[in-house]
Amino acid sequence: MASKYDLTPRVAQQLDIHLIFPLLEFLQEQGLYPDEYILKAKIELLNHTNMVDYAMDIHKSLYHTDDVPQEMMERRAEVVARLKALEEAAAPLITFLQNSSAVQELRADKQHNLQLLQERYQIGPDQIEALYQYAKFQFECGNYSGAADYLYQYRALCTNSDRSVSALWGKLAAEILMQNWDIALEELNRLKEIIDSKSFSTPLNQVQNRIWLMHWSLFIFFNHDNGKTLIIDLFNQDKYLNAIQTSAPHLLRYLAIAFIVNKRRRPQFKDFIKVIQQEQHSCKDPITEFLACIYVNYDFDGAQEKMKECEELILNDPFLGKRAEEGSFSSVPLRDEFLENARLFISETYCRIHQRIDMGVLAEKLNLNLEEAERWMVNLIRTSKLDAKIDTETGTVTMEPNQPNVYEQLIDHTKPLSGRTYKLVSQLLEHAQTQLAR
Repeated sequence: MASKYDLTPRVAQQLDIHLIFPLLEFLQEQGLYPDEYILKAKIELLNHTNMVDYAMDIHKSLYHTDDVPQEMMERRAEVVARLKALEEAAAPLITFLQNSSAVQELRADKQHNLQLLQERYQIGPDQIEALYQYAKFQFECGNYSGAADYLYQYRALCTNSDRSVSALWGKLAAEILMQNWDIALEELNRLKEIIDSKSFSTPLNQVQNRIWLMHWSLFIFFNHDNGKTLIIDLFNQDKYLNAIQTSAPHLLRYLAIAFIVNKRRRPQFKDFIKVIQQEQHSCKDPITEFLACIYVNYDFDGAQEKMKECEELILNDPFLGKRAEEGSFSSVPLRDEFLENARLFISETYCRIHQRIDMGVLAEKLNLNLEEAERWMVNLIRTSKLDAKIDTETGTVTMEPNQPNVYEQLIDHTKPLSGRTYKLVSQLLEHAQTQLAR
């Protein structure tokens, strides 16, 4: 079952080659596929990079030998020679950038900087282009720290907007691979601003850029401290949610899990359930199906089964199954958060649609024993708005009738109006600006 719901083949299509390696490492550790299969996949990917030494190590592990093919040796010599040539071409600019007093002469005005470099240091467009090529080559060799530094410096001098965006994608990938999550989040937000404001040749091109951005963002959001909220902020925006529904419905898994574990129960959750209802026949994923069982179909037996599948899925998902080590104890925090909130969703919904509940039945639906279920119910009554009483003699929970308050319902229904009006006005203004630009 675990490999059945593995999204790595789909996600990998939207990633830079280097970003696929952490996913393969995770799958190898989990033993989800045979080692030979993973190692062959790594070598296939490495053939498209300059990480020849890494490819040699994988070859030795795969074929249990200390020898490597002659073509790998020749490829290594080519990479070293090319790296040296690019370093020499970019050397004048690199030397300048290493001189802190000289760098202080640069300003925010790029044209001024280019003129200064040309007149005083004889550094022109060729050397700036060489810096980009050198940074890109460093990235392909697996030197992500050097690549990130050079790409940052290149963007400060680059006047070509397309090349500058390309460098920003490279910088984002490098920061992700170095696990610098705060810096990576900053680069992600810069890219988002560019993608949302830039004029693309076709609307499909813009949608594709959004799809790439969301796939890359998974590394950040499931490692950053505030990631579970930030992923909702991004993925649940109309433009991005539309892109998911049309081109990448598998990403609903990650938005769904963020909603489930998010303690604040964001107001958008009700609208998201409508999306789940729309996509339940096209998106077959245990996590989205779990929500559909509870909030669409009211199928609590089905929700119980899906909860078991979700637990296994989380443990074997490269983004969700991150382990936390504390001494000799190892856990998967997201799995624990999911189970806690999933039981809360089941029990709250089940209680709201039944007047009298047998504790034994409830315990079964929560995958808990009777004593654990009773403690769970006591805590639920204390912390939620449920008006209920537990009868320990009969082993039942009795729900008190809850008459809906008309004024509260009116407030709940009018709350989203201001947000929707703002979105509508923004879309009209954007459309008008596009028409004027034409």
